[in-house]
Amino acid sequence: MVVSGTERDEAICHVAGELRGVTKVYWPGRAGEVRALAGIDLVIGRGEMVALTGPSGCGKSTLLHILGLLDRPTSGSVTVAGVDVLRAPKRTLPALRNRHIGFVFQRHHLLPALTAAENVAVPLRYRGYPRKAALEEAEEWLRKVGLGARLRHLPSELSGGERQRVAVARALVGKPSLLLADEPTGELDSVNAARLVELLRLLNREYGQTVVIATHDPKVAAACDRIVEMRDGRIV
Repeated sequence: MVVSGTERDEAICHVAGELRGVTKVYWPGRAGEVRALAGIDLVIGRGEMVALTGPSGCGKSTLLHILGLLDRPTSGSVTVAGVDVLRAPKRTLPALRNRHIGFVFQRHHLLPALTAAENVAVPLRYRGYPRKAALEEAEEWLRKVGLGARLRHLPSELSGGERQRVAVARALVGKPSLLLADEPTGELDSVNAARLVELLRLLNREYGQTVVIATHDPKVAAACDRIVEMRDGRIV
């Protein structure tokens, strides 16, 4: 079957990220070869909310880091926002990541000397936003995640759930088309975990962000549109 250019463009428009035949191999010294990913084929549709599940060490975080352009595969192809990542000039990838991808890390990675608003403003400052405009946008997103009263607080002055919501606001402030979250509820109690999942679901529906969550929590997975289970570096 011959696919027209228009049909191909329409297909790309409906795909947020795609991995084909992706492998990732590490050689940690004398330990020998460690195959973190063993031939991953995965298509993430635009606007989907997808859960990656499986035991620790199955490759969930590695997959997220590759999809988020924080790591490169050993082999295979990766497409994000219509860009063939491995063929694109490396100098263009930071801008692609900054404009199209938001990443919520398991341990927040907030800058301790910056306030909540200043932390959230960091991605916009990298884009060249003036400080005032970046802070105004950051404060708006902090209010959306329920932290309007914590704008000037340092990370050390926030609870674990509040720090995680700051991390979510930072990931969303640039309106990325793809939001990746690595065990975002791993350090939260059940109440804060439920609130965070509800927030991600709301933002997915309200703003249309594609969301991919690596999680061990069956309640988090159940809140997603689709569950992708992994074992030993493969999708099962």
